[in-house]
Amino acid sequence: MALLEVRNLSINFGGLRAVDEFNLDIEKGELYGLIGPNGAGKTTVFNLLTGVYKPTEGIITLDGKDITGHRTEEINKAGIARTFQNIRLFRLQSVIDNVKIGLQNQYHYSTISGILHTPDYRKVEKEIDERAMELLKVFGMDGQRDYLSSNLPYGAQRKLEIARAMATNPKLLLLDEPAAGMNPNETAELMETIQLIRDKFDMTILLIEHDMKLVGGICEKLTVLNFGRILTQGDTKTVLSDPEVIKAYIGE
Repeated sequence: MALLEVRNLSINFGGLRAVDEFNLDIEKGELYGLIGPNGAGKTTVFNLLTGVYKPTEGIITLDGKDITGHRTEEINKAGIARTFQNIRLFRLQSVIDNVKIGLQNQYHYSTISGILHTPDYRKVEKEIDERAMELLKVFGMDGQRDYLSSNLPYGAQRKLEIARAMATNPKLLLLDEPAAGMNPNETAELMETIQLIRDKFDMTILLIEHDMKLVGGICEKLTVLNFGRILTQGDTKTVLSDPEVIKAYIGE
């Protein structure tokens, strides 16, 4: 059984069929790419997978559990985390506090403990701090723990958003155009970071990306969307050399 199984996923917006009979299997540990021209429906698929939209038709199964139509917070607890095209950080919070927010669903203490700062509260907060620092070290950001997230360079903000998503302890990480707005050096560093996450955490990753150098460099398999329908699927080298894929991107 694949970690993620999607069958005949579709959604209508009024008279528009934005995604039409989308099917996908992603095995545990795979680094998978979802590509296609602007407006092809890629982010809509992400929104369906994460409960932002409810599908008109279809079934989404994560690790054997049907999560179709579940609320976003339920899907996150089930094991899907994501980043966004436009970075969504708590801009007036520190780097470490952004990561700690992602950890909150894994650590618990009573309201009274929180108000009175009991030993139980201090113990849990210490564990959260230590776990947040472990994640920041993986991303090479432990030296920036007290920086305001809004003061970080663009590439570092992207990494912090991924670190916060990883803090929720996902089974599947969705990255929505992680290289958007990055220069070539930042993109190269991002490629290394994504591969590090996959290898160190045995993470399964699905990413949307327009940078074909990044896609070709790290993705093992691809699905190509065009006008809400699957154009082709398969191993990365074969897909990127498909004449229909080339035509969809650059025309006749």
